[in-house]
Amino acid sequence: MVRRVAILGGGTGGTVLANDLADRLAAEIDAGDVEVTLINDDPDHVYKPVWLYVPFGQREPADGRRPLRELVDSRVDLVVDRVTAIDTDGKELSLRDGPGPLAYDRLVVATGSTLAPAEVPGLAEGGHDYYSESGALALREELLSMTEGHLVLSVVGTPHMCPAAPLEFAFMADDWFRERGLREDVEITYTYPINRVHGNPHVSEWAEPIMAERGVGVETFFNAESVDPEAGTIASMEGTELDYDLLVGIPPHRGVDVVEEAGLGDRGWVDVDKRTLEADRADGVYAIGDAATTGVPKAGSVAHYQAGVVARRIASEVRDRPATATYDGKTLCFIETGMDSASFVEFDYENPPSPAPASEKLHWSKLAYNESYWLTARGLL
Repeated sequence: MVRRVAILGGGTGGTVLANDLADRLAAEIDAGDVEVTLINDDPDHVYKPVWLYVPFGQREPADGRRPLRELVDSRVDLVVDRVTAIDTDGKELSLRDGPGPLAYDRLVVATGSTLAPAEVPGLAEGGHDYYSESGALALREELLSMTEGHLVLSVVGTPHMCPAAPLEFAFMADDWFRERGLREDVEITYTYPINRVHGNPHVSEWAEPIMAERGVGVETFFNAESVDPEAGTIASMEGTELDYDLLVGIPPHRGVDVVEEAGLGDRGWVDVDKRTLEADRADGVYAIGDAATTGVPKAGSVAHYQAGVVARRIASEVRDRPATATYDGKTLCFIETGMDSASFVEFDYENPPSPAPASEKLHWSKLAYNESYWLTARGLL
């Protein structure tokens, strides 16, 4: 019988899932028949999309933080601790500060992505990013002091969180410098490791004409191999070298070590069935969001939809019914195309994306969602 459900990670997927289960299994939890435990190593929940706006002075990091306890249903046991080991045979989690192992019948891995800039020599020292709170704050200072020169945005690692964010930054930087009357003095170059500007060919086909129109230089087949901070250069495996005055790098991403050490997958990602989200290498384990290797983007909307699927499957298992809910690959994303315009895409495993024409209305729709996100995390939207 499924009585103990453990969720590892309090990001979008983990938080939405915990609240969904608390709602679906309210009677069983209140009767003491089921326990739902959410484990996170930070007392705060972080909404990372806010960081894109920090370098341009439109948001502060605090806008993307809320105490996790305020977002999670009171029926959920919240444990603020770090999981140091996952025993998938014994179905136990070892905690850094906990008094003993935490047993589970179902485990959901929602550990997200971590940045690994050290994998590229010189990137941590010579580059800036907006994929972390500290990186976004440092980049803000660099952008404010930049009045001329060469800004290079290099997508160094794929896959990475929010695949559209590099495009968004390039479009926003172009617009931001224009608004300040500096665009003619600032050259912008965008690099990508394959032969187009985005991993999805449909999004790439949409974005490339916009870049050409805005005068954003493009270097494809640029797999960054090293950065020389003193010389101000970034070199690719293909032999291309670019000079820069400001380097914005999208670092390599990986999952968390404890997942790889548990044998659930390589580089901290969990190998799963892309429709059921069940782990390939362990029984009683699911994975959602960035942690799951489903082939869809590492985006918050993916974690949200996958959380709903896993909640329905676990609720069925608790009630000794067949778990029939499946994930269809649904993804949606707003894409900023400047400081006051945005596009929108929605797609799934069967239907490719077709970006909507950029508009101010869609830009404000994205900002409105950013504000209402906290209702989503609480399970109210």
